Amino acid sequence: MIKKISVRTNEHEQLKDITSDIRQFVKESNIEEGKITVFIPHTTAAVTINENADPDVQHDLIIALNKISPVLPEFRHMEGNSDAHTKSSIVGCSQDIIIHEGKLLLGTWQGIYFCEFDGPRMRTAILRIY
Repeated sequence: MIKKISVRTNEHEQLKDITSDIRQFVKESNIEEGKITVFIPHTTAAVTINENADPDVQHDLIIALNKISPVLPEFRHMEGNSDAHTKSSIVGCSQDIIIHEGKLLLGTWQGIYFCEFDGPRMRTAILRIY
């Protein structure tokens, strides 16, 4: 079972909570036990699971990633977004989440975030339930 969801980002760098979209797909699937893969088919975006109680966490993650991969004058990629490509590789393009009793098996404070590193853009996340 596969579904594509559209994700509109509004900032150059942004972590956007897509947990509710994924929960809705799991609910519609009527799958009780399994797993869902969230795959991001973009080279300057990613997906992560992290705290969803305090929005400062998303802000702080972006600051940390900018320290790890700043814009450097030595970069050669002509589009000027090598830092975004690097952040995407560091964070990763997919996450697997267990489905148990028809629900995502996430921790109390966990949310699933689409990570935009080269926006704003209209993006896609691909969901697959096994």
